[in-house]
Amino acid sequence: MGRAFEARRAGKEKRWGEMSRLYPKLGKIITMAAKAGGSDPNSNTALKTAISNAKAQNMPKDNIEKAIKRATASDAANYDEISYEGKGPHGALLWVECATDNSTRTVANVKAVFNKNGGQVVNSGSLDFMFTRKTVIEFENTGGVDLEELELELIDFGLEEMDVQEERVLIYGEFTSFGDLVKACDDHGISSKKATLQRVANNPVEFTEAQIEEIEALIDKLEEDDDVQAVYTNIA
Repeated sequence: MGRAFEARRAGKEKRWGEMSRLYPKLGKIITMAAKAGGSDPNSNTALKTAISNAKAQNMPKDNIEKAIKRATASDAANYDEISYEGKGPHGALLWVECATDNSTRTVANVKAVFNKNGGQVVNSGSLDFMFTRKTVIEFENTGGVDLEELELELIDFGLEEMDVQEERVLIYGEFTSFGDLVKACDDHGISSKKATLQRVANNPVEFTEAQIEEIEALIDKLEEDDDVQAVYTNIA
């Protein structure tokens, strides 16, 4: 996924932070992490990260606590993580990550959105070589951190690239280094705004603004579905 596209998505995410459809998605991630690794964030890195990401989006504390409690409820839903690959308008490539308790419903919804918005779902594995799974950590660029020194130190923990922007810093690393990089940032006193595993396009493509608007219209519709957790694309 291109840097310019990420900047646009960051702006949208900021607006989504106040929207009710974002909190259920964040809550689902918290519940899944707690169910898989326990309800104590001090011993469950995935849960700690999910809580941190939720707080960065201003998710209320009560919502977070309820999401954790749902993991141990007798009627707790069992979620499966499923990915769908597709092509959008103008040949754009999209990778859709979902968490669902009903895969039949989810695949039907995802296919319908693609079909109605100038795209189509392709066979699983078709885009394997077009995207690479990466650790992506974001924190605010406040000027209080020696970024050159930090970059050198994080290389030992799996850092591949540091993208310094005016308001934020993005850290990219191998997906297997997620835990090490998150812990290393914590040890350096860095409060990450978001830490996730993302699909990054190996060969980002330039599209015109008009084309991007059509592609983003499809992405927005996909993200309206409660089962869709993230959508990645090859827009430069």
